[in-house]
Amino acid sequence: MKPVCPHLFIYGTLLDSANSYGAYLQQHCILLKTGKFKGKLYDIGEYPGAIAHESTDQQVHGSIYLMDEPEKILAFIDEYEGFGNDQEQPNLFIRELTTIETDIDTVHCWIYLYNLPVNNLPQIQSGRYLK
Repeated sequence: MKPVCPHLFIYGTLLDSANSYGAYLQQHCILLKTGKFKGKLYDIGEYPGAIAHESTDQQVHGSIYLMDEPEKILAFIDEYEGFGNDQEQPNLFIRELTTIETDIDTVHCWIYLYNLPVNNLPQIQSGRYLK
């Protein structure tokens, strides 16, 4: 069995340690550095949703974490993000591996991308979620 990627990129409510899932990440992960990827960030109401978009010059900004137990942490966060076969279909978010740019290199990370239509959602032009 091949090892699970140990890096997680987060850009929304999980950055908030007052959020119980965010607090869980703070306890089980090490913040490595900030990063970004080509995409667009949308305001969905109580949280943001990002979509990857290679042909845009816009970026979604967030943080890269090193997980101490990737399988366990990802299973826990999958529930929060509404991802998996046991969640409502289609899933609210999908978990994918993507390459995140940092100030000096790139890091392969898991990321949760929004999986529903964004047609009428307001875009967060800065690519940074601040609430």
